[in-house]
Amino acid sequence: MPLRLDSPLAVAVGDGNAKTLQKAFGMSTVWDLLSHYPRRYANRGELTPILDLPKGETVTIVAEVMKVDVRDMKNRRGAMMTVDIGDGVGRMVLTFFAKFRGQLEWREKELRVGRRGVFTGKVGDYRGVTQFAHPQYEMFDDELRARTQADVLVTTPLPIYPATAALTTWQIEKMIGTVLDELGPVPEPVPDAVRLQEGLVDARVALERIHRPSTKDEIAPAIRTLRMHEALTLQTALMQQRYLVRMLDATARPAKPGGLLERFDAALPFELTPDQESVGETIAADLVGGAPMNRLVQGEVGSGKTLVALRAMLQVAETGGQAALIAPTEVLAAQHLRSITKMLGPKLAPLVMPTLLTGQMSAPERRKAALRVAAGQALIVVGTHALLGEKTTFADLGLVVVDEQHRFGVEQREALRAKGTSPHALVLTATPIPRTVAMTVFGDLDISVIRTMPSGRAGIETFVAPLADHPGWFTRVWERAAEEIEKGRQVFAVCAAIDTDDGAEEADQEHFADEEQESRGPRWGVVQLLAALSTHPKLGAVRIAGLHGRMAADEKDAIMQAFARGEIDLLVATTVIEVGVDVPNASTMIVLEADRFGVSQLHQLRGRIGRGGVPGLCLLVTEAEQGTPARDRVDAVAATLDGFVLAEVDLDLRGEGDVLGARQSGAKSSLKLLRVIKDADLIAQARAIAEEIIEADPALQQHDGLRAAMAQRLSIDDRAALAKN
Repeated sequence: MPLRLDSPLAVAVGDGNAKTLQKAFGMSTVWDLLSHYPRRYANRGELTPILDLPKGETVTIVAEVMKVDVRDMKNRRGAMMTVDIGDGVGRMVLTFFAKFRGQLEWREKELRVGRRGVFTGKVGDYRGVTQFAHPQYEMFDDELRARTQADVLVTTPLPIYPATAALTTWQIEKMIGTVLDELGPVPEPVPDAVRLQEGLVDARVALERIHRPSTKDEIAPAIRTLRMHEALTLQTALMQQRYLVRMLDATARPAKPGGLLERFDAALPFELTPDQESVGETIAADLVGGAPMNRLVQGEVGSGKTLVALRAMLQVAETGGQAALIAPTEVLAAQHLRSITKMLGPKLAPLVMPTLLTGQMSAPERRKAALRVAAGQALIVVGTHALLGEKTTFADLGLVVVDEQHRFGVEQREALRAKGTSPHALVLTATPIPRTVAMTVFGDLDISVIRTMPSGRAGIETFVAPLADHPGWFTRVWERAAEEIEKGRQVFAVCAAIDTDDGAEEADQEHFADEEQESRGPRWGVVQLLAALSTHPKLGAVRIAGLHGRMAADEKDAIMQAFARGEIDLLVATTVIEVGVDVPNASTMIVLEADRFGVSQLHQLRGRIGRGGVPGLCLLVTEAEQGTPARDRVDAVAATLDGFVLAEVDLDLRGEGDVLGARQSGAKSSLKLLRVIKDADLIAQARAIAEEIIEADPALQQHDGLRAAMAQRLSIDDRAALAKN
């Protein structure tokens, strides 16, 4: 019986191989193996330049055996075999060791002078000679095949696969070949008309040619076809989810003349920015529509997203509905409650009873808050994961607001939405998302952007303190901090670790350390910096406090409130202060080892200052050398305050794999060949095709191939994740 794409790997390649593939790559089906595409192709007739091999890296090369030598070792028992291989320009040595000479005889027979093969090993250096110690290899049957198909052998590309120590590229190649030989019909995801119009090859042919191309010319059309398959299946899944949400019935939540929203707007001491107004109008219209709102609002730090969300909450509250805002940390949840209560003022706050519900509250406090929520007294509820607990129930949950959505798994967001009947959903993010990523990951959400910033802000200047070039500037950084404190202002200092002595780092810390950095770890932790500053001639006498994720929630909140009240001059913290902290008097942000943070994270940290009438100063301290990727990230942040520009820079510097991986989309696992930067036009084209298909055939009854491909390419978890976005 022919294999299918959903056949278990054990049936296709045997139990042992299936277990190895599962352990190495998480594969379980034939499709998983066939979508493990070659990362490049070597040409059996063109030997790889040995002179260019990078020391210390594991590489795969094609080369020819030039000389073989087997001898007993002089200083210890055993035998040694050295094999010189070359490419006509450079040469290197393979070394093998055995307990006695007889154990090397079979290698002598395989590794004969004049034979070519593919060799994989870690590039080493012994007395100035490049070498592989105990490499894995497979020899080409040149002698046997040259007589009948010499020309074919030279021109046939050799696929090189992502491999591991347990699985070589040629072992993977053999298994894929076995599976392709036994594979039955392959579903065609792309409608025939589109396939013909775009000049795509058949799905079965595409798989055959990407893995077993006869010539180089066959590879590009196969890759282009499979990219379209990926784009179309993903976009169709997103469009289908969007359609399903729009088919649900939602309770309309209209604002009333003279109601809560109108009274709130009238009491505002400032005018809304043009973007706040237009996004607010869009949300207001969504809330009275027949289907649940499913909207992502992205905007710069400090652009007023919380205000926009609060206006939506008040519109829902006017109908007696409740709004739940879930935040990623206790500190941020408490901050949100305080700012919402302050914005509402003494007249409106009692009418909606803003209530905090977090896991760190005392049992009596939590019970009291939960009763308010269950009874429907609390129309605005702010919390953390505690809102997801089984014991938390709502009287009429009408709106779910998710703040900093990339910090929540999709299951957590769905758990909150499930507490109401088709509630409206508003997702906020201060991390600007490039258009192509938004289209790929959040394609089922309607997207609004707040670009304009509120007036009256003094702005921020950002400077790099490059210690590799100017070691003395480290002293000047702290002198500058002292000058700001003397003016009555406050300072943040951010470290990449809690305590460098025990390696403690924040759980949600983004890691961008390069290889050399990883070997030494962060130099500065909160503990170490606090100790150093306590003896500083100018800062030793100021009020300094530390803040990090290991502290209890009430302790963290107490320190943040003291800082907000101006009772602390210098706050030494980890990225626990990255989002939501609002201290208008904070003028300076010092980030130590700034190259250990991502572009978007540095931008978020910088957003903690310059929030009032006090000018902001951001100092990015780094030891990274100019021209390195680490330094490029830091320089990029210093060059612009535009988060949307930085989002594109971030995508370019890091690659979309990391960016997508930071989003809890569930869709990232389906991206094998698709690249959101390079393939933006293809994704947009696939999206348009998917919209047409879903509009005419939402259940895909007339698109068997696409339906089957989606079942294979998007796992149950992927689809569930999309449904929960």
